[in-house]
Amino acid sequence: MNGPATAQAPRLTSFSHGGGCGCKIAPGVLTDILHGSARLPVPPQLLVGIESADDAAVYRLNDEQALIATTDFFMPIVDDPYDFGRIAATNALSDVYAMGGTPILALAIVAMPIDRLPLEVIRRILDGGESVCAAAGVPVAGGHTIDSVEPIYGLVAIGLAHPQRIRRNTGACPGDRLVLGKPLGVGVLSAALKKGELSGQGYAALIASTTRLNTPGVALARLDGVHALTDVTGFGLLGHLLELCRGARLAARVSLAALPRLEGVDALLARGFATGASQRNWAGYGHAVRLPAQLADAQRTLLTDPQTSGGLLVACAPETVDEVLAVFRRDGFEAACEIGEFVVGEPGVEVLA
Repeated sequence: MNGPATAQAPRLTSFSHGGGCGCKIAPGVLTDILHGSARLPVPPQLLVGIESADDAAVYRLNDEQALIATTDFFMPIVDDPYDFGRIAATNALSDVYAMGGTPILALAIVAMPIDRLPLEVIRRILDGGESVCAAAGVPVAGGHTIDSVEPIYGLVAIGLAHPQRIRRNTGACPGDRLVLGKPLGVGVLSAALKKGELSGQGYAALIASTTRLNTPGVALARLDGVHALTDVTGFGLLGHLLELCRGARLAARVSLAALPRLEGVDALLARGFATGASQRNWAGYGHAVRLPAQLADAQRTLLTDPQTSGGLLVACAPETVDEVLAVFRRDGFEAACEIGEFVVGEPGVEVLA
């Protein structure tokens, strides 16, 4: 099942060689591409650059304000143009929230096959993105458009935060607990969707998750016990957790049984649904992960499943867990839960059954 598409329009996903954050360049390849870039000279006002693979760049304006800048865009993950626009915009704004900031401005990135895609479909994509920005209180103040072989949509997102309330992916401490804000399985559901095997209920769950703004990031950054923050996107839970581990020079343990899942994901995993990005993710960082003996392929797929517009991943002091969960609950994130902890050790992840 897919969402309702505009009459007579071709399926958006038929244009895409990959969809959503599953389009990301594989982790190992990206590392090779960016090797050496961090040595470029940077001004002292640049508080966060590319050195730690963080969610956004941060530039200190003054003692009270830091500017957060990020961009995110991808090919369609669904066929309904309005839903595609909503998902892409939500995903782009998430990086500002993941730094602890409040988005204030967006610019649209629009690349479309003008000769093959009806203009009303393109307009619906933009309408979807603008609806999300309106809900976040963010004007779409401009952007850039090109004629493209594949439909691509996303945003440049600009935000603000107090310099002392920026939450990076490098600050986790030994003993910190891990809290995940959204359930996993977006890539699994999208794989089923592409093959026409996703139910209406499953589609509704997919859209509800991927269009929910990660607004708790602002309040979480105000908690002294929150030491690190990121969002889980194309590299899957393990990939983004490994970034936290490397940034803090710590190891992490994750409970497989504790991981929240989107509705219907376990059944689809059992039927073998997975994205190609899941395999690429494992190939890129599997050497840094210790799995339980005889772990089923389906369970490993969940751990590496690329999440489009995924949840916030929080490293916080043990005594702050309840407060962190209360922040999530206030914004309607009922699936948020504790999933693991950081321990002293070489950067890597141990998955517990």
